[in-house]
Amino acid sequence: MKKIFVFIFAIICSLTLVFATGCDGFGEVKFDPVNKEDVKIGMICLHDLNSTYDANFIYSMYNALDNLGMSRDQLKLFTGIDESEDCYNKAVELAQSCNVVFADSFGHEDFMIQAAKEYKNVRFCHATGEKAHLVNLNNFSNAFASIYQGRFLAGVAAGMKLQEMNKDKAAEEQNWKIGYVGAYPYAEVVSGYTSFYLGAKYVAPEVTMEVRYTSSWFDFAKEQAACNALIANGCALISQHADSMGAPEACETKKVPNVTYNGSTASACPETYIVSSKIDWAPYFEYMINCVISGEKIATDWVGTIETGSVKLDSLGKNAASGTDEKIEEVKAKLVNGTLHVFDLSTFTVGGVTLNSVMANVDFDEAYTPDHEAVKDGYFDESALRSAPYFELRIDGITEISDKAN
Repeated sequence: MKKIFVFIFAIICSLTLVFATGCDGFGEVKFDPVNKEDVKIGMICLHDLNSTYDANFIYSMYNALDNLGMSRDQLKLFTGIDESEDCYNKAVELAQSCNVVFADSFGHEDFMIQAAKEYKNVRFCHATGEKAHLVNLNNFSNAFASIYQGRFLAGVAAGMKLQEMNKDKAAEEQNWKIGYVGAYPYAEVVSGYTSFYLGAKYVAPEVTMEVRYTSSWFDFAKEQAACNALIANGCALISQHADSMGAPEACETKKVPNVTYNGSTASACPETYIVSSKIDWAPYFEYMINCVISGEKIATDWVGTIETGSVKLDSLGKNAASGTDEKIEEVKAKLVNGTLHVFDLSTFTVGGVTLNSVMANVDFDEAYTPDHEAVKDGYFDESALRSAPYFELRIDGITEISDKAN
């Protein structure tokens, strides 16, 4: 009789927990549907509209709200939020009134996770992060896109420009060296500049590249200085993974062709702008908001693609080489149908060796042990193991220089 009483008491306690917390009895929060007009969205951005990176997120969110027939008043936006405790504080503040909170910078992740653990009835979504599949929280998600495909296509445009620039020159006068201004030597940046380089190499096999780091996502002076150093070191064309106008403006001043990221600089740099690759975050934001409306779980790792409209190129500038549009469409079709892969191992070497296996570090342990095979059918399968990039190989043809040398 005592055992039966204990059993019944345990069931009652479990049911009480379910009704009190919205859990399913196994610790997962169940989210109720929300009327579209009642949805409240919180958004945390590292910088403001002066940053091409953050501006891309903000305008994408506005577009998503417009596409869904929602009011922009349903968004509460915080800009200029450092990758610090300030992010946690803002996430907690937003959690008091919002159904979902989104943050846009890599270093925001731990603070978002901290808030998600404390506010289990609120969704927390984070761009570029790596840990959603590890922390296993029902209300915390990562998102990214296969932007390496967009970078590759931008590289094709760069390669076409190099071909045009060198067409009528004697071999000894040709210059196939390009430069790249990078923020940090993170996998996201390495994956981006490598795919850009491989795109250029696809149409200009002679190409080499020099990368200079700034150790900052947004620093006009450092990005301008890095760009000027690349130009002084003989780079004929510049691209970037940093968020200010420092590099594009330096290119415009010195009349060096430029490929940008996260938005066109055609109006500010009309003589040098070629093309810009970017992630259009509107498809993800629409998906995220629709999950809140329907009560469905937001995917732990969401990856946008060319097909979802998440990976895009802006219109070509007047400085693009003739035939670039047609070449980009040709290559894009091959990427979509799977006859071309950005990180095809047969197209590059590492230390003079063609690889056939790469163990990627997509789970964290104390030793940061690479523990997952990333190669599939002869190519490095980026974005398959998690949404955030994990390509970190340093391939031949590319040199790296830290900000200390700028």
